[in-house]
Amino acid sequence: MMAHAASVYETHAEFLNRAFSGSPPGPGIIWLSGERKTMVRQLLGHDYPALRLRYWCQNNRSAWVLEEIGKDLPITVGIVVDNDYIKSLRVLTYRENRGGEVATPAFTNQFNHVSLDSSGDLDTHIDGISGATLSVQALSRLAAIALYLHTDTACEDGSKKP
Repeated sequence: MMAHAASVYETHAEFLNRAFSGSPPGPGIIWLSGERKTMVRQLLGHDYPALRLRYWCQNNRSAWVLEEIGKDLPITVGIVVDNDYIKSLRVLTYRENRGGEVATPAFTNQFNHVSLDSSGDLDTHIDGISGATLSVQALSRLAAIALYLHTDTACEDGSKKP
């Protein structure tokens, strides 16, 4: 396998500062257990590799830094959910040697204003990118997880649900 350097588009700190206008709240922790673990497994098609996740929450806005394998390597994505809709989705770090187009605003802006439908799927079709099908699917799964976890955290006014 040929080594490929990761492309870092935005750091965690830059993402959080942008998400909360320069004043990010402290992190909360959500455990992936019980019904929550089952739902995340259903959305991903496999277990999430961590038992707990950090998230940031303020005034019904939550921010998530999640990872999912594209073809072979993890893609780190920052997702901001505001009032049960995606406000922004950004690729923070892309490690694959192909498919980096998923990091462009032309692609990621498709996720703006997306929510979950009653069956737990994204309520908007996300256009694919030729040669980046697995990366597109990974970002779509992470978007669904962030939306689900946002509703499961009772993020109004900064309150946190374990």
